[in-house]
Amino acid sequence: MEQGAQGSAETGVPQRPAGAVRVPPQLRAADVDRGRSAAPGAARGEHTHNEPPVPRPRPAVQRSSVRGQILDALRTALVAGELRPGEVYSAPALGERFGVSATPVREAMQQLALEGAVEVVPNRGFRVVVRGARELAELAEVRALIEVPVMLRLARTMPAERWSHLRPLAEATVRAASSGCRATYAESDRAFHRALLALADNEQLVQIAEDLHRRAQWPLVGGPGARGRAELVADAAEHVALLEALAAGDLDAVRTLVGEHFTGAT
Repeated sequence: MEQGAQGSAETGVPQRPAGAVRVPPQLRAADVDRGRSAAPGAARGEHTHNEPPVPRPRPAVQRSSVRGQILDALRTALVAGELRPGEVYSAPALGERFGVSATPVREAMQQLALEGAVEVVPNRGFRVVVRGARELAELAEVRALIEVPVMLRLARTMPAERWSHLRPLAEATVRAASSGCRATYAESDRAFHRALLALADNEQLVQIAEDLHRRAQWPLVGGPGARGRAELVADAAEHVALLEALAAGDLDAVRTLVGEHFTGAT
């Protein structure tokens, strides 16, 4: 059984275990204050028996709350395949690895449950949802139904020079793809699509499309590495080609590129 983080005898503040994600002191202190009444790692009957090891998570982007940082880190671990489909992870065990109490981890996992990434397993924790090729195809179809008409309308109405403003974002996806890191590319990919759809001036559209996009980036059953660096680079190159088609008002090329892009996305 995994043991909770040991607290300092003098302060009672949980000590960050070796290899855990570094959380800024002011945020870590706020988290400790929030969960001071509970023993570190203890959480609503969740157990840590026979859990698979979790690789050291990447540092989270600095946010205004521990929960936000943990949510970002968990999303990154999910895309990278470090949280494996079908496996159950408890908030106390993940909290130890992040150097925080179970509370912000549980809150972040509840958000991922709302997004469909994990499901609650009573008295155990959260199971990463198992997904297959059919779900990916369904997501691609829905994304195309929503985004293709918007892009075609923008191609007809948006001045050609406006598309040049998005070129740095498209080129950033190529650089991210060249790193071979799925998580880095996933973030850059979403940033490009978000900026493109924002030109439609419809915030609801942007939010719905990003949720679908994020779901499409989760790894399939079989673990990470389904797409190598070459596939990521080819995917990123389609962003540049799409911008050129949009600027030229080439509706047929836009329709074809978007359809192929969504179908190939994993």
